[in-house]
Amino acid sequence: MNAIDDLLNRNRIAAMSHPYWIGPIPTLHVAMVACMDTRVDTYRAFGIEAGEVHLLRNAGGVVTDDIIRSLAISQHALGTREVMVVHHTDCGLATLDEDSFRDHLASYAGFRPTWSVQAFKDPHDSVAESLLRLRNSPFLLDTTTIRGFVFDVQSGLLEEVTATPPEHTEHIDRADPGPAATR
Repeated sequence: MNAIDDLLNRNRIAAMSHPYWIGPIPTLHVAMVACMDTRVDTYRAFGIEAGEVHLLRNAGGVVTDDIIRSLAISQHALGTREVMVVHHTDCGLATLDEDSFRDHLASYAGFRPTWSVQAFKDPHDSVAESLLRLRNSPFLLDTTTIRGFVFDVQSGLLEEVTATPPEHTEHIDRADPGPAATR
């Protein structure tokens, strides 16, 4: 049996207790952006139950245009008000060289990808960059709480990361969100 057939069998068993009554709006009003690494079991690491959060995963947990697209839908259509960005130690994306990997893909496919790999060396720096991208997005709500963390794959603990915008960055005030703003 191949792995997909094994997963199909597991689905048949899991479907017997599927929580069909849960709606699409996360009960904690949180969206989490995390790396796809198999060592980061987000449901176990955060004690998440089905229906509590929107979980968005990609290589590195980096904030891409598609992540912003999904977060905009999550906020404007489905009511999330907080965003967690979770990267982790010992990330495979930190071992890639952006240009070398794009060259590898070009030799494989015959052309370079149109998207960036967004490789990084330090997950703390990558979280800070992701936080700034989210805070500067005109598509996300101004009152959104956005926080970032690095998950230690050895201990399972989180370290919070803060990001300060560079002084040369121009801030665009889209609206005065009032005292509830925590961005």
